[in-house]
Amino acid sequence: MIYTGGTTGMPKGVMWRQDDLIRATCTTGLPILALDPDTCGGYDALMEAIPNPGMPGLPACPLMHGTGWFTANIYLVQAGSVVTLVDRKLNWSELLDTIERRKVGAMTIVGDAFAKPIVAALDSEPGRWDLSSLLLISSSGVMWSEPVKEAMLRHHPGMFLIDAFSSSEAIGMGQSVSAAGAEVKTAKFVLGDNARVITDDGVDVKPGSGEKGRVAVRGFTPIGYYKDPEKSAATFLNIDGCRYSMPGDWATVETDGTINLLGRGSVCINTGGEKVFPEEVEEALKEHATVYDAVVVGVPDEKFGEAIYAVVEPRPGVTLTPADLIEHVKLKLAAYKAPKGVLSVESIGRAPNAKVDYARWKAYAKEHVGLG
Repeated sequence: MIYTGGTTGMPKGVMWRQDDLIRATCTTGLPILALDPDTCGGYDALMEAIPNPGMPGLPACPLMHGTGWFTANIYLVQAGSVVTLVDRKLNWSELLDTIERRKVGAMTIVGDAFAKPIVAALDSEPGRWDLSSLLLISSSGVMWSEPVKEAMLRHHPGMFLIDAFSSSEAIGMGQSVSAAGAEVKTAKFVLGDNARVITDDGVDVKPGSGEKGRVAVRGFTPIGYYKDPEKSAATFLNIDGCRYSMPGDWATVETDGTINLLGRGSVCINTGGEKVFPEEVEEALKEHATVYDAVVVGVPDEKFGEAIYAVVEPRPGVTLTPADLIEHVKLKLAAYKAPKGVLSVESIGRAPNAKVDYARWKAYAKEHVGLG
């Protein structure tokens, strides 16, 4: 059992059969795991598929988080090793020192919350660390923005960046792969082989239509949520005779079949009848030069039902100008998606798994606009 990050409420215990979890996470590197063990040759065939030791992998995020635990399984199942850090707090210099010393081949992070400090450390001491052993960095759970990917690849053009669109209860919804000079745009993914995007009417979203739908993935899926039959019934659905996991991630489908991830429906803001996903507004804000991190929430509003407010952590040594940030968002997105107000805080205070507590910041915004 692994618990969700709790971004949209209390963490939920996701119950996995061990066999299903290994097959769901490790088939990319070992396709034989997707086959029936009784007909594929069993253990001997698996050993033949792993002729050499795998690379050392370093989960930079906590192993209690799905992203760290799932990738640790991948490193071990492929006969590699898991490298861990000694410091009880995440020390970026120790992280980079360890990659160099242990010749780490793959590292796991959680989006910009990890990537930005890594880039800052590399920028501050260019040439200090030899990262040539690092073949790839994988991330999941939090958006990883295109400008930050570009910055990382400038320091090590020879690696690949894999942005996996998955969650504790739905693995394989999609992914993107970036390389130097071919960085994939923020929140844009190739749909997984077993995934589809389905409207509220139960039909597949037509590519290029602009329709929104929920992403669903079939195959190896969890049993359900621990002691929560209602949420289990709402998330794990039988569609066209197959069992799908649909945690509530909304997306649109482009004409080429790629998807643009909008965000989790449970934190969607309804303002004047329009649905606004906080993640896309947050990403627009974080593209501004003065913004280090941001959280977007809806607060009660007599006219619009909910009004959009941004809670923003500025970059060190700069002063935020709310009007400039609001105008910046309007240049990136439709005007109705721009915040009505901007609140500056010293730190967003993300959890060790890089997630934010939306309920906490919604309460904070309500209090500071006189609704608390």
